[in-house]
Amino acid sequence: MCDTRRMKDQALVPSDKRHRFPPEIIAHAVWLYFRFALRYRDVEELLAERGVVVTYETVRQWCRKFGQQYANALRYHRPRPGDTWHLDEVFITINGITHYLWRAVDQDGTVLEILVQPRRDKRAAVNFLRKLLKRLTYVPRVVITDKLASYGTAKREVLPGVEHRQHKRLNNRAENSHQPTRERERRMRRFTSPGHAQRFSAASPIGCRRTRGRG
Repeated sequence: MCDTRRMKDQALVPSDKRHRFPPEIIAHAVWLYFRFALRYRDVEELLAERGVVVTYETVRQWCRKFGQQYANALRYHRPRPGDTWHLDEVFITINGITHYLWRAVDQDGTVLEILVQPRRDKRAAVNFLRKLLKRLTYVPRVVITDKLASYGTAKREVLPGVEHRQHKRLNNRAENSHQPTRERERRMRRFTSPGHAQRFSAASPIGCRRTRGRG
C-alpha cells in the first residue's frame, strides 16, 4: 500500500525555487485530492487545519500541473502488469453531453489505461487499444470485454491472434474499477469538461487503489 511518503520519493517533486510552498506540502495536497476524491476547497480546509494557508485555486493549479506527473512516476515503479486485460466503458455526462470513459485493468485490478471519448464505436475502440499498446509495449495473452460489438472488430484489427472472451460476468474487474469515477461525479456534481474527466481518471494511480472483483 502506497502513501504520501512513497509518492514524494518517487515523483519528480517541484523545486522550492519556483514555488512558495515546499514540495512535501504540494505532494500531500495533490495526493489528498486524488486519493479521496475531495473538492479543492476540502483540501484547502484540511491543509488549513494543519497550519498551511493556501487557496483552493492554488490547490487546483497544483493538481492540474503535477497530478499526472506523480501518477506516471508511480506507474513507472510498479511491477509489469498482467497478461489478461479487462476492458470496459462507462458513460459520463459532461455539460449535458454523453461521453464514454474507456478503462483497461489487468487480472489484479491494476489500472492500465483510461481514455475519455465522445463515442463507443469501432473507431473509438481502435483508438483505445492503440493507446493501450503504446503505453504498455507488450501484447496480452487474453482480452476480456462485455458483448459490445465494437470490441470484437477493433480487437481483430489491432490484436489479431489474441484470445478474446466476451462475457459480462467475466468483466467484473473492469466494471468495478469505474467506482472512483462515479464517486467523483457524485461529489463534484459531474465533471466540467472532457479534459477534467481525463485528468482525474488518468491520475487515479496516485490513490494506489486496486479494484477487487470476481474473476
